[in-house]
Amino acid sequence: MTATADPDPLDIAIAASPISQFEVDFENRRRRMRIGWAIGTVLFLIVFALTSWIGDFFKVTQVTMQDGSREWRWIISAGIPRLGEFIEQTIPIVRWDTLGADLGNWFWRWKIWLELLFETILIAFMATVLGVIGGFVLSFPASRNLAPNKSVLWITRRYLEIARTVPELVWALIFVFCFSVGPMAGVLAIGLHATGALGKLYSEVNENIDMRPLEGVKAAGGSWFDQIRYGAVPQVLPNIISYTLLRFEINVRASSIIGYVGAGGLGQEFRIAMSFQEYTDLSALFVIIFVTVMIIDYGSEKLRHRVIGMEERTS
Repeated sequence: MTATADPDPLDIAIAASPISQFEVDFENRRRRMRIGWAIGTVLFLIVFALTSWIGDFFKVTQVTMQDGSREWRWIISAGIPRLGEFIEQTIPIVRWDTLGADLGNWFWRWKIWLELLFETILIAFMATVLGVIGGFVLSFPASRNLAPNKSVLWITRRYLEIARTVPELVWALIFVFCFSVGPMAGVLAIGLHATGALGKLYSEVNENIDMRPLEGVKAAGGSWFDQIRYGAVPQVLPNIISYTLLRFEINVRASSIIGYVGAGGLGQEFRIAMSFQEYTDLSALFVIIFVTVMIIDYGSEKLRHRVIGMEERTS
């Protein structure tokens, strides 16, 4: 028989050392991750509980019972039945044998509503155009990789932040004070807010582009505007179109609300219906806006897919 030499303990230790070290490092990393998740979960629960408390989710209030007595109830359990009561009041009575008459009673102001819906869409369209122009122009100096200098970057970003931080309703109140009631105030309010929102989205797209085409234009003697025109715009155009179509849909919904403060559109009908407690009118207006947004969303999706297809064929 041939005798086999026993393995050297030193060789075994050297071979096992990387594996052991990996296991130790892995266990330490997993322990740190567990501690991090535990701390994050505790902080989340604390913030969630604090926010719920500030938001009156734990509030106990007095409610009037059906027999007229007053009792203390948790606000959530007391409010949910009232929500169902409100929804029930907005549902019209529609019977199959009198369908035409019931629908006529439901949409009894349909001529006025269609005129205001047309005005709402025009407000959204004009505001989207202004927002696209402003956001597109300002997105390039607001991008870290495209800004001419840090001062222009800082000023542009602060302007976009102010424009999108102030809600459309607040802008509408300001412009109603300046230009009186009417669609113009709504166009300016939504357009200014859309400028800030689209400028932010466009700048994020710009920061993910390939810089080599811009460097090529610069090497050929092109100016900063030439670099943007021939190096950046062709890369970001599909995403810009997609964000623009999405913003138009959002602006349609916004323009149907800002009329509540006198800025034109269907919003004034919401105010009238709420003031006179015409709850079925609220549901009719909701159906009109829902169908309009659904049609716009379908058309935007088809247009967006067509643009993407064109880009794929030309690439």
